[in-house]
Amino acid sequence: MGKALEIISGRVLFSNNVIAPLIMAAGDSLTVRNAPLESKVRLLNMWAILQTAAGWVRLRSPRLHDNVQGLRFTMPVTDPQPLFPMGASQPLVPQDTMICEIQVADAAGQFENVALLISYDSLPGADARLATWEEVQRRMVNIVTVENTIVTVNTGGWTGAQALNTAFDLLKANTDYALLGYHCSVQSCAVAWRGADTGNLRVGGPGGIIQRDLQAHWFKNLSLHYGLPLIPVFNSANRAGILIDIVQNQAAAPVVVDSIFAEIGPTTK
Repeated sequence: MGKALEIISGRVLFSNNVIAPLIMAAGDSLTVRNAPLESKVRLLNMWAILQTAAGWVRLRSPRLHDNVQGLRFTMPVTDPQPLFPMGASQPLVPQDTMICEIQVADAAGQFENVALLISYDSLPGADARLATWEEVQRRMVNIVTVENTIVTVNTGGWTGAQALNTAFDLLKANTDYALLGYHCSVQSCAVAWRGADTGNLRVGGPGGIIQRDLQAHWFKNLSLHYGLPLIPVFNSANRAGILIDIVQNQAAAPVVVDSIFAEIGPTTK
């Protein structure tokens, strides 16, 4: 059993100022995966992108603090920023089914999106390659960026899956690359990478464009703040199977994603 990091997402179509439960994206679930009960499962952070002011998002469960309000956040307009203080995580219980809800006075046809980032210390069937910043820093050789243009669809779920090497295929053969962060050209709820090196689970973060330093440092800072190996490491041999996709609203605008990698060597400095 190995480590795992997973981003999941859900949506509400036209809340109409009524409390509406999240409809999860295909393949995602609010039921915590079946990890050993003695292992640690953490909700590292969550964020949302609502299209009207004064809406709110709520995550609750009898296994959280309470099942009435739980984690409730008033949301600004279209600002997918982390809602927890970085470094503060919410313990989760394997197989618990959480409830996530949105209320916002939006317009007909609008999607409201939420994303949650969960880490597993031990998950059967998964063995993601995850490193600490200290490990990556010791082995770093070069910084390299890879650009992808993700063409999304107006379904409110994960769309536009594109192989990392679609536009630029310049990674060195049989070399490890640590994903430190990224930039997005268009606001979206979430961006994710997945492949054999992540246990075929999505790893990702918010698709914001305002605080670009947040995205540039995303995985590096996750590891630093939480004191865990949370930086995904990919081998270039798998580049055609490393897929990037986006959670976008009904606008379905194409998103240019710049993945920021550190080429890492096999030995420490």
